Amino acid sequence: MRRLLGQPLVLALLGAVVIIVVLTGVDDFRAVQLTQMAYLGIAAGGLTVLTGLNGQISLGHGALMAIGAYTTALLLQDDEPTLPLLAVLVVATVVTLVVGAAIGVAAARLHGPYLAGATLALAVAVPGIALYFGDTLGGEQGLRVRVPDPPGWLLDAAYFVTGQDLTPSTYVAFLGWFVLVVTYVGLAHLSRGRVGRRWRAVRDDEVAAEVAGIALGRARVSAFVVSAAAAGAAGFVMAVSVRLAAPSGYSLTLSLMLLTAVVLGGLGTLSGALVGAALLTFLPQVITDAGVSAGLDDIRAAELAPLVYGLVLVAVVLLAPAGLVGSLRLAWHRLRATTTSKGAT
Repeated sequence: MRRLLGQPLVLALLGAVVIIVVLTGVDDFRAVQLTQMAYLGIAAGGLTVLTGLNGQISLGHGALMAIGAYTTALLLQDDEPTLPLLAVLVVATVVTLVVGAAIGVAAARLHGPYLAGATLALAVAVPGIALYFGDTLGGEQGLRVRVPDPPGWLLDAAYFVTGQDLTPSTYVAFLGWFVLVVTYVGLAHLSRGRVGRRWRAVRDDEVAAEVAGIALGRARVSAFVVSAAAAGAAGFVMAVSVRLAAPSGYSLTLSLMLLTAVVLGGLGTLSGALVGAALLTFLPQVITDAGVSAGLDDIRAAELAPLVYGLVLVAVVLLAPAGLVGSLRLAWHRLRATTTSKGAT
């Protein structure tokens, strides 16, 4: 049990050190990119629990992120918000969790393409709700998010540690990666414990799981609730980073991007979700820069990015069906098994 709890915490501490070193050495543009990677990684981490560990396919996680983002925007409308930023994070997460629980209960008896269709309807409907209640939610223009200034003690601590002033972009990047680390530690504990074993049992064989005494509906709902909470936290980080909550930012495209990240990195692995989020964040910019260097204008270079990204996705599906991280793990286990067998002979 101690080992079960300790390993994610050790990895989280090492990750925190790496985050501090990286974020203190980048400019504001890279800080914004790293914040984008953080909120995509948070949402993809929750989705990989739902899809990779429990076998439920969701096409509506962008809509769940929208719920967290709009909750954040409603609480951060004033120049001097009544709640501190971390309290807003908790409220946005809890609100999305409650909505996720309602959706999970309604969809508990659905699986496969039926669940995908239901969540697809959610992804299409939620942006429309923001338009329908335009007076409250801002309509197509959305709601502006007023991010409070960092507290003085944090500015002093950052200057003492790094010798540099903490810019607003770097502050939000630190906040996003703090949320990611906390989320991943929680997801790792759940996936490694009894709850995670129940999720895997339902995914692998529903009949055997039910015979073993596992309530299928409860397992599905719990996985959906945990995944929705992660999406709400991701929506909070995205709203604070973009400083806007608008329907165009949470369309079906975002849901498909999250599912793509999970498939690319490897279903069921948090590290794979993070790798997929990194590819979603940095690969389009790399392809665009390469296109400009090759002589294309900015528009044609930008249009090249989705094509190359699609080709990369097809190549990963064909050559590494378990995803990048999953395939590397399988190759490592095979190598260890071969080495062990040779040593035994």
